[in-house]
Amino acid sequence: MLGSPYQGYLYAYPHKTAYRPLRPRPRLADVWAAEPVDALFLYVHVPFCEMRCGFCNLFTRAGPPEEQVTAYLDQLRRQTDRVAAAVPDASYARAAIGGGTPTYLTAAELTGLFDVLGETGLPAVPTSVETSPATATADRLAVLLERGTTRVSIGVQSFLDAEAHAAGRPQHRAEVDRALDTIRAAGPVELNIDLIYGIPGQTVQTWTESLRAALTWRPEELYLYPLYVRPMTGLGRRAPGAPDPEWDAQRLRLYRHAVDLLADAGYEQQSMRAFRRRDAPPAGDPGGPAYCCQDDGMVGLGCGARSYTTELHYSFDYAVSVRQVRGILDDYLRRPAEDFDFAEVGFALDGTEQRRRWLLKSLLRTSGVDPAGYAQRFGTGVDDDFPALGRLRDTGHLHGHKLTEEGLAYSDAIGPWLVSADVRAAMTEHVPR
Repeated sequence: MLGSPYQGYLYAYPHKTAYRPLRPRPRLADVWAAEPVDALFLYVHVPFCEMRCGFCNLFTRAGPPEEQVTAYLDQLRRQTDRVAAAVPDASYARAAIGGGTPTYLTAAELTGLFDVLGETGLPAVPTSVETSPATATADRLAVLLERGTTRVSIGVQSFLDAEAHAAGRPQHRAEVDRALDTIRAAGPVELNIDLIYGIPGQTVQTWTESLRAALTWRPEELYLYPLYVRPMTGLGRRAPGAPDPEWDAQRLRLYRHAVDLLADAGYEQQSMRAFRRRDAPPAGDPGGPAYCCQDDGMVGLGCGARSYTTELHYSFDYAVSVRQVRGILDDYLRRPAEDFDFAEVGFALDGTEQRRRWLLKSLLRTSGVDPAGYAQRFGTGVDDDFPALGRLRDTGHLHGHKLTEEGLAYSDAIGPWLVSADVRAAMTEHVPR
């Protein structure tokens, strides 16, 4: 019924490839007018990296000229001012700075970025920042901690140089170790390490070596990603992806091995990808407002950032290829400030799509779906709205309203299987750029 277990990472719904130009463009003040804004998520996008990894399909530019970085921070300030005026009562529960690699910015530029965010009225809330082995330097980390960062996420992918290189990432183990030592020495901050499995040449033995190397630093979290070969990426240009049952079986074998190893090491699985150390303090701020990704909105700042309201998800245009990314970035930098008063590209969610998003954002977590919470939110029953859940129970992927171990392993098939026909059609019609 589900086919390959590796069809797509449904980290957001609808996916950005379903977005289309909004005509006429709605004003942000109108989009947010009736929205609850007391527990929002703030996401800030920094679209720069020191290099483009072979597996990466994010909106980012490698090695931009210094003047473009300066221009981007200036434009981000203008956008921030206009968004703050459009959502004047916004209160944030959490924040994240992603990319790209935010720590591609120098320490001075990071200070300027946090100064910009201060203009949003952002209080001291749990804040996550992404980094890389090459840019996790002591001066940058000092700025992050001084400005309230509570979580640092570093993309290591593999502790073995040969595997990192096979994934299109020419890093060296000594640089990775230095970066992790620097993060741990910087002060009290949560550490997340990203790893990838399914890399060409990777074995259970080498995967174990990477996992155990990561555990040396006792990260509060680990995110384990199956390798995908996507269009317009470095790996995609060299070896376009195609169905491969042997590769599927290898990725499943490595995933299951990691689940067992991390459970023995004291980690609790939270989703197919996320694992948290059981003795780590709960994520978030227990004294601040709680953020619920199913219900609460998100304000995005920057060229590639998305924003979520109940009825509209919006962003700017999306691309992966170098030429198209540069064109969209140039367009962002040329925009007059008043352009940021409007939503540009997006997807309007009717009641059915809102229900489907709530289901997917719950189902793909180990905590599963709360039927009472769903009924309270929508006034209908989740099983009545989604009879397909019965088929997942019949196949052993779902027990009650939680994915089974096999269901979690097939998350990247279950998510795409539950995508609506309208969203699937929009995604299919999208032309990769």
